[in-house]
Amino acid sequence: MEYGFQPMLLTGAATAKFPTTRYQGSKAKLVEWIWEQVQDLSFHTCLDAFGGTGVVAYRFKQAGKQVTYNDILRFNYQIGLALIENVRTRLMPQDVDEILRPKSGMDYPDFIQRTFHDIYFTAEENAWLDIVVTNIRALDDPYKRALAYFALFQAAIVKRPYNLFHRKNLYIRLAEVERSFGNKASWDRPFESWFCEFVEEINQAVFDNGEPNRALNADALTLSNEYDLVYIDPPYLSQRGVGVDYRDFYHFLEGLTMYNTWEQHLDLRSKHKRLRRQSNPWTDKNAIYQAFDALFQHYRDSILVVSYRSDGIPSPDELYNLLKRYKRRVHRETYGTYKYVLSTNHHSEEILFIAE
Repeated sequence: MEYGFQPMLLTGAATAKFPTTRYQGSKAKLVEWIWEQVQDLSFHTCLDAFGGTGVVAYRFKQAGKQVTYNDILRFNYQIGLALIENVRTRLMPQDVDEILRPKSGMDYPDFIQRTFHDIYFTAEENAWLDIVVTNIRALDDPYKRALAYFALFQAAIVKRPYNLFHRKNLYIRLAEVERSFGNKASWDRPFESWFCEFVEEINQAVFDNGEPNRALNADALTLSNEYDLVYIDPPYLSQRGVGVDYRDFYHFLEGLTMYNTWEQHLDLRSKHKRLRRQSNPWTDKNAIYQAFDALFQHYRDSILVVSYRSDGIPSPDELYNLLKRYKRRVHRETYGTYKYVLSTNHHSEEILFIAE
């Protein structure tokens, strides 16, 4: 069966293109500015310690660096596998057909249908998700699995109001009312159609830069500290003490990656069936200072590049002083006022600290 795309044979950074992303906090619009600030630094090996969407790690990969992508979230790790570690594997039309079609003799669970009825997607869409995630999990090639997960994540996000899983709000999609936000045509477009579009995007993003790049799924403090440069873009904690908990925003995607044990991690008291919350120093105003200090100490022998916002905790001056404990030369670059998707703060400046 044909799906309207042909696999691309891309071999280098010149033709590869980072796919579109709808994740909150993505540095996609800032990545070229970030690269301009660091391109003259002397480094070859680099770690993106809080990899997220992978856009910064991908830009370093395009520049010919030896890149290690890391993220503590499992769904982000799959993105790192697909975009950073993977150098040649793509999803062929026969792979897509294998993913999208129920297999004869396969026992398909109904966990999503049973658990998330009337929360995020329609009953028909939930049934489709149960089939597709089961087929993805059955793929032998880890890079093909990662590519398929990427397409599935993007398809799930684009069909969600606000592109998040932060509340039970399927009714927003289904109500026949005038809206000042969102795109009902996108929400109503079939999952399969979106999946195939994102397969094409991720296929076009695959390339080999000639370096042994890696993707990891760990706490940043547990990794090797033998990198020339470490890029740090941790979760943001506002001056009001409100943290951005990506696991909470995208818990449904995280659950897709641990489908067989998902039920064990659910917070059944929550209306939207989120994952049980975990302790996170990056969203705790009482723990975040120590978290930054421990991170800077761990990577003190590397060039430290820290993405930050002017209205965060710690304050930019406090963060500067923390960096000065371990680095002789620290300077900051300011992008100017920048508004993230869904942010209500129109006065936050994007700051890049470079500590050598």
